[in-house]
Amino acid sequence: MVDWPALPIDTDFEGEAIGHWVRAQRGAWAQLAEEQQDLLLALGIEEDQEPAAEAAAKAERAARPVRARADRFAQHLEALRRFAEREGHVRVPRAHKEPLEVPSGAEDDGVETVLLGLGAWLSNQRNRRAKLTAQQLVALGRAGIEWAAELAPVRRETEEAGAAR
Repeated sequence: MVDWPALPIDTDFEGEAIGHWVRAQRGAWAQLAEEQQDLLLALGIEEDQEPAAEAAAKAERAARPVRARADRFAQHLEALRRFAEREGHVRVPRAHKEPLEVPSGAEDDGVETVLLGLGAWLSNQRNRRAKLTAQQLVALGRAGIEWAAELAPVRRETEEAGAAR
């Protein structure tokens, strides 16, 4: 009997890439028809539990409610305020992740703690500052972000001029 899970991926049999094929069948088990699964089981080939666990985790993430861009901005802004309050500054290291309690989206109205990539988010806001609204720039400026505070009045004038046309 062949130990299918231990079969090296580069195994060839009579010119066929059997290692790749076995790995693909085990990894895509849920997409196979029941008859295909039965035939593979008869050969001793079983579902690979790791991809099954990954697929279950992916399905769980997909079932979570989608947060709007404005909600994500507000969450990161709240995380920035907490960081500033705790640390006394807003110089967030790029790799810093800030824990924040957010609604879980479950029917029990619970909350869950998520780690927000605050440093990367703040860096992205600066890199994409031309796309931020005056409101967003004002909010960042009030949180202590100097470049946003400097840009906010200019952006507001630009938006008002555009609306007057």
